Amino acid sequence: MGGINTLYTGLNNTDMFSYLGVFSSGWIMPMQKDLAEGQYTLMQRRADTINNNLKILWIGMGGKEDIAYKNCQLMLGRLDELKIKHSYSEYPGGHTWPVWRNNLYNFAPLLFQ
Repeated sequence: MGGINTLYTGLNNTDMFSYLGVFSSGWIMPMQKDLAEGQYTLMQRRADTINNNLKILWIGMGGKEDIAYKNCQLMLGRLDELKIKHSYSEYPGGHTWPVWRNNLYNFAPLLFQ
């Protein structure tokens, strides 16, 4: 649940975090619907602050075989609706270390630009 933890902690504390790297995540629907809606409400109220404080909200995902793929696509749609700036990267594979290794390889250099 690292990606969900990153989303929850990071989006609730953009005064403390400027870079968020979310790997293979999205709120698990319908199980986390209430949590997700609470986060979307927060993002709607704080969209300007989130966009100004975050230098990067980077979301990386495995392909359609990733168990989090559908949830991530739903989340990306909501982020677009809320006008929360983010970038998205997709790498073939499931919810596995090779995908996350590629995510880290692509995300880490952005921390030093």
